[in-house]
Amino acid sequence: MSGYVESEAAVVIDGVDKVFNAGSLDEVTALSGIDLTIGAGEFVSLIGPSGCGKSTLLRLIGDLLTPSTGKVTVFGKPAHGARLDQDYGMVFQHAGLFDWRRVAANIELPLELRGWSRADRAARSAEMLDLVKLPDFGGHYPRQLSGGMQQRVSIARALSFQPKLLLMDEPFGALDEMTREHMQLELLRIWRETGTTVVFVTHSIPESTFLSSRVVVLSPRPGRINSIVDVDLGERTDDTREDPAFFAKATEVREALRADEVGA
Repeated sequence: MSGYVESEAAVVIDGVDKVFNAGSLDEVTALSGIDLTIGAGEFVSLIGPSGCGKSTLLRLIGDLLTPSTGKVTVFGKPAHGARLDQDYGMVFQHAGLFDWRRVAANIELPLELRGWSRADRAARSAEMLDLVKLPDFGGHYPRQLSGGMQQRVSIARALSFQPKLLLMDEPFGALDEMTREHMQLELLRIWRETGTTVVFVTHSIPESTFLSSRVVVLSPRPGRINSIVDVDLGERTDDTREDPAFFAKATEVREALRADEVGA
């Protein structure tokens, strides 16, 4: 979905700059003049050259960083309030599972911290294992799973408490190409089934095009939004990767990136 009205906005970023080490000799302006609205239920990817501030922008949405100027609103409330209200989950490049906890216990950890009963935690972890198609692996330890399976568990954990927003920072970057393509399809299936809004950071042009309803192209540092590419390819399947419309959209994203580099 790419259209929305203001009442359906999941994320509103208004005039945001982010400066690290302000006033010092090593001051760095990471982001400048960011204005972006993400509709509820959208899948939006952030792409740009290394160091352009993609991950910084994601962390501003997640209240892991605070803007130097401007404001970030998540579901109508300040990002800090959204974090306190547990409106979002996060998935990073590395699954970040606890080796000493079995898979089900890893998924249950956020629920345990929220005071869910043992029975409710067990029921929810079983539901999430079904969602990520790992129903028989709850008793395994993370080290017994492949990288792709570990990322599925990480996604299950992030979605276990039913957040309205999922923030993902290059979650498939460490996977081989075939596993990565499989995980992309799995993520889209989960996105359709849950209706969660997704903001996804990637360096991959094909990945951003395949997954997204919109691709936000950032300029070299200081990161600015120079282009937003709407992607309307219908329901994505393996066949989508061979569709001329897919190649056309990937080319549009690539040209937007090149234009930003030329203008840097």
